[in-house]
Amino acid sequence: MKNIVYISLILSFGIVSSSFILKNKSTEIGIKTSSTFYELSFESIDGNNISLSEFKGKNVLIVNTASRCGYTRQYNDLQKLQEAYPSDLVVIGFPCNDFGSQEKGSNAQILEFCQKNFGVNFLLSEKIKIKGKECHPIFTWLTTKSLNDVSENKISWNFNKFLINKQGELVSYFPSNVKPLDKKITSQIK
Repeated sequence: MKNIVYISLILSFGIVSSSFILKNKSTEIGIKTSSTFYELSFESIDGNNISLSEFKGKNVLIVNTASRCGYTRQYNDLQKLQEAYPSDLVVIGFPCNDFGSQEKGSNAQILEFCQKNFGVNFLLSEKIKIKGKECHPIFTWLTTKSLNDVSENKISWNFNKFLINKQGELVSYFPSNVKPLDKKITSQIK
């Protein structure tokens, strides 16, 4: 009986410690453990602060992008997707240089490249970090089950996609090789 009490105490301490560590990690990176998608924000590529609460009632597709990647041509389909669902979907690209150093340009260079080569007029954020301690809070939320209440997601390359529904809930994660116009994505935009 005494051993059962010790085991229970050890397990309880472990759970409390894990919660404490997660809470401290989330706070350290600027996310409350109770954060919802709509409480998050980002700076656009042209310097405007954008709150995700602006997109309540719409699906949101978030994509980590890069200008010099084998998947860069997906910008075409991301633009087509935005145009196909103008009142139901917001596409947001988050340029990032964390994978293969394939986004070395400045914000101005990235914007010019996207507009000139792919006619991009969907939202782009400023260039961000996704890996390590500097991970942008939106991507921390998208990849951490204790924050998004759905799944742990590991981003290992450019053009990963996250679909959030009209209620601000993470619905699906799609790796780089799933194209933006794939039925796996379009069938969930309602």
